[in-house]
Amino acid sequence: MRHYKIALLDGDGIGPEIMKEAVKVLHLVAERNKVGFDLIHAPFGASAYFECGHPFPEQTQKICDESDAILKGPIGLNHEESKKIPVDMQPERGALLPLRRRYNTYANFRPVYLPKGLAHFSPLKAEIIGDGIDIMIIRELVGGLYFGHKETGVTADGVRFVKEVLEYDEIQIRRIAKVAFETAMKRKKVLHNIHKSNVLKSSVLWNTVIEEVGQDYPEVRIEHILVDAAATYLCLNPGRFDVMVMENMFGDILSDQGGGILGSLGLMPSACVGDEKAYYEPSHGSAPDIAGKNIANPYSMIGSVAMMLEMSFGMDQEAKNVWYAMQSVFADGYSTADLSKPGSGITMINTPAFGDRVVEALRKLPVPA
Repeated sequence: MRHYKIALLDGDGIGPEIMKEAVKVLHLVAERNKVGFDLIHAPFGASAYFECGHPFPEQTQKICDESDAILKGPIGLNHEESKKIPVDMQPERGALLPLRRRYNTYANFRPVYLPKGLAHFSPLKAEIIGDGIDIMIIRELVGGLYFGHKETGVTADGVRFVKEVLEYDEIQIRRIAKVAFETAMKRKKVLHNIHKSNVLKSSVLWNTVIEEVGQDYPEVRIEHILVDAAATYLCLNPGRFDVMVMENMFGDILSDQGGGILGSLGLMPSACVGDEKAYYEPSHGSAPDIAGKNIANPYSMIGSVAMMLEMSFGMDQEAKNVWYAMQSVFADGYSTADLSKPGSGITMINTPAFGDRVVEALRKLPVPA
């Protein structure tokens, strides 16, 4: 029997609530597929700082080191609560970036997916959505401005300043390019390269390396699009995109815009993959304003489980089953208060009830051979 160890980083805000629903799904997947999952909870984020004195404590690092994959909940506090934590210990700087750096998870996969049957979630017009939205955003995750040298200070004239360096080398660009081309080969064999080469010299090198790697994938057509134009096209014609690749900050911004065209970041799971280990997480924040109310939809958390099943454990068919089970709950007319308003035949349910319905739907599906 296959056996996997999974580190569960519940995180902050709604993190523990939606993690519970992901665990329900993992228990059923283990039962259906005769797979063993050792699920080990570990503190991470702001809650870990207040509990342990560090947002990514040593015991959590050890658990993650020994795991086969990491399932992470959202982290962070509201602005006022964040002030209670030293700047360098705040969850994003003190936990999230170190997690990415520790496991070199340079490839971030963010599916922007909305089948036609769920088009009512999107703020876009039906004629723009067409038969649905199906985009894979691939973001370089451990380079660029977020990881460059940072300096703050005061000039001789008493003027405060900040300096942050955007830095990439060809090795970093080449490896994410290969991931993007391999993904494009499995889909429509079109790669949209998002850049800002009319201003940034980093994008000039980025585009050069993309073209060089593309020579090894002659079947894939490359389309170069400026990042500001891409932002516009995502709203006006999202159907033109299939696989999009971009550097770190562009990927952060455009993938959040992707959540906007779906209607919510609550509909966007993600995978952060390195050569040795991967972690999986919702793309949305910790939503402290609704924490504890059990109204957060666990779709992105359970979707992250589906991505983990496929990408870390090779359970492709069961991953598809999990996706189908989640979408069937919406298709049956159920939703949660964070995503929908009552009316139009929608039955409002809470977080645990949504998770229960996903489990019920998954249980009815054929077990993969």
